[in-house]
Amino acid sequence: MSGLLCIGECMIELSGGQDDLYRGGFAGDTLNTAWHARAHLAGIPVAYYTAVGTDRMSDRMLDFFGSADIDTSDVRRIADRRPGLYMIEQRDGDRHFTYWRENSAARLLAEDADHLRRVVQGRDLVYLSGITLAILSPDARDRLLDALRDVRVAFDPNIRPVLWESPEVMRDVIMRAAALSDIVLPSFDDEAVHFGDADPQATVARYAAANPAAEIVVKDGPKPAHVRAEGRDVLVEVPPVTSVVDATGAGDSFNGRYLAERLSGTDPEAAARAAISTSGQVIGHHGAIPRN
Repeated sequence: MSGLLCIGECMIELSGGQDDLYRGGFAGDTLNTAWHARAHLAGIPVAYYTAVGTDRMSDRMLDFFGSADIDTSDVRRIADRRPGLYMIEQRDGDRHFTYWRENSAARLLAEDADHLRRVVQGRDLVYLSGITLAILSPDARDRLLDALRDVRVAFDPNIRPVLWESPEVMRDVIMRAAALSDIVLPSFDDEAVHFGDADPQATVARYAAANPAAEIVVKDGPKPAHVRAEGRDVLVEVPPVTSVVDATGAGDSFNGRYLAERLSGTDPEAAARAAISTSGQVIGHHGAIPRN
């Protein structure tokens, strides 16, 4: 089995902020998903594809992937680029993000079409997000989507409008990606704002219209997850959470656990239940990936 490949951008993460003290780490939506998938998969490889620099922080980033048993043998290294960086501040009970990513190496991950095809070929499942697509040039997006046409794809729209040229381009590219995806993992709050969906059922219906065969799981915060798979529509309840320290990466951890369960043969409803449990644990820690 060739396992799971996640494609996207990993950045340097600064989290915490109490008394102006921050803790460094590495994170990014698709990397968070890869990390959580790896934590719950036995005997199934997990790989990550991105582009990084040749600097010391890029070396440390790749070392971090390796320490989590995530394969990075296909990662591109670009001499004149560096990783992006973001900072999470907690203010008034909510998260505030500041990003430095305009010239990150990851923006060049899809420049080589032949390399892309070699990287995705033979994978059991390839995962990407709307952020993966948003950071790329229009031509690079086309190259990436074209490379994915003959493999199984999982996709989280993960809508971040500030990264896109326009709302119209954003919606068009997201729906193009969804149309070729076998598993779609949207979050209802994003979909309601940017696609005007009245309720999670409308989100399910829109993505099902793009690809009737797709397995669709709509995350809805503390409300039930809506799962359409194998000819059934199911609501999966979310248990109450007593303590929320930092919601960063909650959806990513859901995705990672869900994909791990599905690759392991778990049915969609049970996979969603396990994914909800994992995301509930993640929000009790600072940062996107829990650290000791």
